[in-house]
Amino acid sequence: MGSLAPNVLGGIGNTPLVHLRNVVPRGSGRVLAKLEWANPTGSMKDRMADAAVKSAEADGRLGPGGTVVEYTSGTTGISLALVCAAKGYGLEIVFSDAFSDEKRRTMQAFGARVTDVRSDNKQITEALIKALISTAAEMSQRPGHWYCDQLNNHDAIAGYLPLGEEIWQQTDGRIDAFVHSVGTAHSIHGVTQALWKHNPQIRIVAVEPAESAVLSGKPSGSHKIEGIGIGFIPPLWQPELVNEIHTVTTEEAKEMARRLAREEGIFAGVSSGANVVAAIRVARSLGPCAAVATIIVDSGLRYLSTSVFRDGA
Repeated sequence: MGSLAPNVLGGIGNTPLVHLRNVVPRGSGRVLAKLEWANPTGSMKDRMADAAVKSAEADGRLGPGGTVVEYTSGTTGISLALVCAAKGYGLEIVFSDAFSDEKRRTMQAFGARVTDVRSDNKQITEALIKALISTAAEMSQRPGHWYCDQLNNHDAIAGYLPLGEEIWQQTDGRIDAFVHSVGTAHSIHGVTQALWKHNPQIRIVAVEPAESAVLSGKPSGSHKIEGIGIGFIPPLWQPELVNEIHTVTTEEAKEMARRLAREEGIFAGVSSGANVVAAIRVARSLGPCAAVATIIVDSGLRYLSTSVFRDGA
């Protein structure tokens, strides 16, 4: 018999790693996708939310009956909402109409209070992200409120160390590259640290929107790949932990999300599509003997009201 989890948070982690069979061209290396939608909320962000809250509890920043405050495109907010519901904390979320309505409804279902910042025609831009941040920072000044501040939260990285260890174990150490998109950069850095502890020769490839390729030294712009491409260099970005950077357009990412559903049976969001587009490029360049791992960040169920799946209908 399996072990009994003490509560829903015990279901975080140990997600499947699967071989993509149909979207990867012949002659390419294997592309292995970590199905992070197998976490309780359907997202890898459950890992960082749990780690960040545990750390804040441990050092007294978050006390009994306290309230967590965060800005989010929705995925981190949903994961924090899960953790806060399980542990009995309040949650104040700063959100925007630029992101899917499913995310808003899910956070509210967990009991979060949502404050909106209006976007410019539902575009994800540097100005929007900074407005979310400033609004959340102001709200966090209230008594009994703890500001998670995901972009500057060092504890969040620790939540992704197990993700890297799982990839290493599930591939039996036979992995040549890891490819992943950048939002806060915590997940790519946490996985890299875990993988490089075993083999520093593993190639690490960061992914960002082509329309706002600031990590590549290009101007900030607007795009519609939710969860990544914040329009400026993330405060905790560590370029020394990345070997190269690939850019993927919104349309490429959306089309791959649709292909994953139809050809692999993997229902995923747009940032996952971007991950797979870049992972295929890397697998093609490394050749048929290589193994390239990437992340299916969250479930496509969060994007049914967006153009991602309507456009492909």
